[in-house]
Amino acid sequence: MLKIGEIVHTVKGIIEARIGIFKQDIQDEFVVILSRLILLIVIGSMLLFAFLFLSLSLAFFLSQVTKSPYLGFLIVAMIYFLVLLALILSRDSLSIQERVENLLKNFIFKIRLSKPKEKLEDEE
Repeated sequence: MLKIGEIVHTVKGIIEARIGIFKQDIQDEFVVILSRLILLIVIGSMLLFAFLFLSLSLAFFLSQVTKSPYLGFLIVAMIYFLVLLALILSRDSLSIQERVENLLKNFIFKIRLSKPKEKLEDEE
């Protein structure tokens, strides 16, 4: 017959193994989410620089076309003001909020479909 001590020891080992697997899974998911957030920040900063240089280029181009040193910058500023106004007026739109939420969820919390298959093969 099995001794109760051996059964308790075996159950403790199984529980500790499950906790270790659970901790590893959480760490893996955290690393994936963190790397996606860092990638999102890098992409955002690159887009910011691209918009900055495109805006300056458009402003200088419009200044040359209008032959006025400040009118090109004023036109670009007005374009940004109109975009800001449109964003302010549509801030309560549920459809826009849902689209942005879904975009961020799909980018940041994207679940890898190949990962569970690998785990199933490893457990067998």
